Amino acid sequence: MIILSIETSCDDTGITIMEAKGETRNPSFEILADNLASQTKIHIKYGGVFPVLAKKEHKKNLPILLEQTLRQAKLKDKKSPVDVIAVTYGPGLEMCLWEGITFAQDLAKKWNIPVIPVNHMEGHVFSVFGKNKPARNASRSDSGGGKFKIPKVHTPILSLLVSGGHTQLVLSKQWMKYEIIGETLDDAVGEAFDKVARMLDLPYPGGPEISRLVELERKSKLLRVRNFPTEKLLKSRAVALRTPYESSFSFSLPRPMLYSKNFDFSFAGLKTAVLYLIRKIGKLDEETKSKIALEFENSAIECLVYKTKKAIEKYKIKTLIVAGGVAINKHLRNEVKKSIGKNIKLFLPTKELSRDNSIMIGIAGYLNYIKNKKKIPKLDNIKATGNLSFSQARRA
Repeated sequence: MIILSIETSCDDTGITIMEAKGETRNPSFEILADNLASQTKIHIKYGGVFPVLAKKEHKKNLPILLEQTLRQAKLKDKKSPVDVIAVTYGPGLEMCLWEGITFAQDLAKKWNIPVIPVNHMEGHVFSVFGKNKPARNASRSDSGGGKFKIPKVHTPILSLLVSGGHTQLVLSKQWMKYEIIGETLDDAVGEAFDKVARMLDLPYPGGPEISRLVELERKSKLLRVRNFPTEKLLKSRAVALRTPYESSFSFSLPRPMLYSKNFDFSFAGLKTAVLYLIRKIGKLDEETKSKIALEFENSAIECLVYKTKKAIEKYKIKTLIVAGGVAINKHLRNEVKKSIGKNIKLFLPTKELSRDNSIMIGIAGYLNYIKNKKKIPKLDNIKATGNLSFSQARRA
């Protein structure tokens, strides 16, 4: 089966064509062509995504990407080049979602094929199984073909979904069944990263900038520790020296809801604590910015990992999935790996598939098509749903 998938939930326009085989368990995929148009440079001056502009860019990019993707997949001249279309219908920015949906609907009418609406967050769950390798005939380094299979995954599965719009712990006692057991009560962790970055006067997108600053600070701290006098030398001097990574002042940030009796998160208070700290310090030099960024990241990641570990213990998890834009964070990855133990299978996305992409939408679209062949919605019944949750999920 040949699938065309479309992603327009926020500011990235993605179109992928892939061939899929097999049932919902252990299916195989081959990416025939994959293209993504990023709008990051366009939104920099706004310090975040400007929805009306994002919608306009999707409208412009979709037909261009479609022609490019069909050509790369060698399907451009076929009357009905694909068997089914998968498109994101939520969650996301509704005006952006509508651009993808109406584009998919028009193609489906022209080619007389069905459209499968895909939950963007379920797409992130399946993103950890995908690959994207350059194709020989692709014009972009991140475009093209690649074969992969979804391996046998043991349940129960826990998915930590972390992005600019969402922070969720999702339990799957059965394959493709979802139960939200924890989520943020206010800001998503990715949103908190972006807001703190703005406070530190870092460029957009803020999350990667904070991580870049933090990695430099961690390397610098390690170097200072290595060059610090030994304990024996310190005793011989009989003096109290400041530790090598302390500045002239000390501070710590809160770990919100760390020991609450549920699996929910809260990052608004952490963001506010950073704001008050910056006001207290006054003018920030680069070293102080790095230290604040480091403490902020330590706090946010500790909250994520601690709650994830507790959920693993309670539900006797066998498989852990960490996905979404924040899943590329090195500190999060390292801390998760250290905390879960050897008996749990961990799946993480590649850098390219941690961000919004149409490959994950194609995977989820195919699996839902196979699972729900008799329940394919009519074209006109597919609606953009900005606040969409997992359709089968409920709070524990």
